[in-house]
Amino acid sequence: MRTSTSERKTNETSIKAEFTIDGNGTSTVQTGIGFFDHMLTLMTKHGLFDLSLTCDGDLEVDQHHSVEDIGIVLGQAINQALGSKVGINRYATITTPMDEARSTVSIDISGRSYLVYRVDGLKDKVGEFDTELVEEFFLAFVRHANLTLHIELDYGKNSHHIIEAIFKGFGRALDEATRENSRIKGVPSTKGSL
Repeated sequence: MRTSTSERKTNETSIKAEFTIDGNGTSTVQTGIGFFDHMLTLMTKHGLFDLSLTCDGDLEVDQHHSVEDIGIVLGQAINQALGSKVGINRYATITTPMDEARSTVSIDISGRSYLVYRVDGLKDKVGEFDTELVEEFFLAFVRHANLTLHIELDYGKNSHHIIEAIFKGFGRALDEATRENSRIKGVPSTKGSL
């Protein structure tokens, strides 16, 4: 079973995540940031992962440290759970609608961290959540998951719907890219490693 536990403890945050790739979409997420909990739960549900995550962060300062550090921990957890990467699909591109919004998310589990984030028109906040932190989360995630991620907003007006389309699409794309494929022998790279 492809599963891992990752922890991070600093003066700003204390985080623990247990992550299973081949799960059934169950999650327990407690970050102290309600909207972000909702997004991580959606990612887990639609990616069919299992996730248990707790974060005790310095929310009296702001949400930045918690969201960024959760990206680090989840990136590490997924990278560890993937192990050798033998037989995985490696690539996925998923387009996801959420009411009037639609996102396209593409992943390459390449061993190279890179983020392309083309999302314009978000309001500054959804409830108490700072929407600029969506990009910060994914930037921290790709750096520690060692993968390439392209996120593009095709269109949309409602900031909640836009971010929800992104997280659902991210979960679905990550599920497809990490899926084991019996037709793939060894690591899916002509270099022989990822």
